[in-house]
Amino acid sequence: MKFIVKFFPEITIKSRPVRKAFIKQLRHNLKLVLKKYDSEVVVAGNWDFIEVLSNRDELREDFTDALSRVAGIAHFQFVREFPLTTLDNIVDEALSSYEADLKDAVFAVRVKRVGKHDFSSVEAERYIGGCLKAKSGALGVRLKNPDVLVPIDIRDDRVWIIEQRVEGLGGYPLGSQDSVLSLISGGFDSTVSSYLTMSRGLKTHFCFFNLGGDAHEIGVKQVSNYIWEKYGSSLNVKFITIPFEAVVGEILTKVDNSEMGVVLKRMMLRAASEVMEGVGAKALVTGESVAQVSSQTLINLKVIDQVTDELVIRPLITSNKQEIINKAIEIGTAPFAASMPEFCGVISVKPTTRAKMHRIEREEGKFDFAVLEKAVEDARVMSIQNVMDDVEKQYQGEVPVVRMPVGDEVIIDIRHPDEAERKPLKVSGRPVKAIPFFALESGWADMPADTTHLFYCGKGVMSRIHASYLLGKGYTNVGIYLP
Repeated sequence: MKFIVKFFPEITIKSRPVRKAFIKQLRHNLKLVLKKYDSEVVVAGNWDFIEVLSNRDELREDFTDALSRVAGIAHFQFVREFPLTTLDNIVDEALSSYEADLKDAVFAVRVKRVGKHDFSSVEAERYIGGCLKAKSGALGVRLKNPDVLVPIDIRDDRVWIIEQRVEGLGGYPLGSQDSVLSLISGGFDSTVSSYLTMSRGLKTHFCFFNLGGDAHEIGVKQVSNYIWEKYGSSLNVKFITIPFEAVVGEILTKVDNSEMGVVLKRMMLRAASEVMEGVGAKALVTGESVAQVSSQTLINLKVIDQVTDELVIRPLITSNKQEIINKAIEIGTAPFAASMPEFCGVISVKPTTRAKMHRIEREEGKFDFAVLEKAVEDARVMSIQNVMDDVEKQYQGEVPVVRMPVGDEVIIDIRHPDEAERKPLKVSGRPVKAIPFFALESGWADMPADTTHLFYCGKGVMSRIHASYLLGKGYTNVGIYLP
């Protein structure tokens, strides 16, 4: 099994040293991602493309899915490679790949050559195209806008039949740029802004401010882990939780109502600026967009930014809300954001949209900054690889584990819809419902109380977390399906 990976165009116009560094990072990222499926995978790169080789043909779908989620790739191709003998041999190989597609279709052959041969690319196209038309039942040949395109690369004494082309994410290889710390709340904005910095090559760590909701923290850890697993190229990054309940309490009791939102944002930037050095971050990332809410006017943002000397990056600064939502849908974070447990401890009745620095400084003068210092001291830093294990430890109650259902239990597939669709769960003689984990709590009260529901998530981690959570809420008809 062979894939050919082509680079994002901006990589190819870099200077020679920079281009080589980007290609090296991309090779490293691909190796990390693909070795999860095949420990013997070969990732070999050169100036023009990267080759991915595996003897595990059954993993083609998994490799295709994984490659489509690695930043730095313009597109990649699945190819069948064989020795160059004769043009008739190429015709036979092309038929084995394209015969079903060519029948009753109008097609064209595209030949690219590297090396010396006794025929030109145009001559090869004419000969191969004529033979394919005669042998495949195709209606005809059309060079412009054909129904089916048969791309063939001839490289010295080797031939590639390109069976599939898939568009990549583009951008720069993750890790080729500096590290940043993304302030993530789990909503549409912060998840999309985190994805955008990752797709631009910035190694993105996550920072969550817990304003007082355990369910919110669990949700943010889940979506952060999802973004990392899907787009993080398996590079190890950190997840930081800063307990902000006491900070919120100080603001509520001591700060003027209209200034609360701006003061809270300034406190968050202060805290993030303190912890970012520990993860090597060179900038902070937020999901703010101009005028989306009262604290995000240009005047307010200027006042907020003055609290820190660190660079604050806002990838969504001119995006409208629907654009952000559409992007969240595209990258798979929208379901998380739509069902994210909300906890907003600071709500201004009449929030200022034109903050004045002297007023903000006056209100902050009432604030006990020892509370903020304590929050930073109590910040918890963990590897994103272990963040779900940490969540699981919060729910260590006894949860029934069923290997082989024997009663009238209903199995619920709680995986993310993308994964459930890609690898459907089938259990012989047993009903299976698909309810994503982020939709469980909202609809659980309507589930029949006299039926036992077994959660399935593959590894059992997410199942245990959500079953334990519901057990803690007083529901007893839950368990884990772990075949």
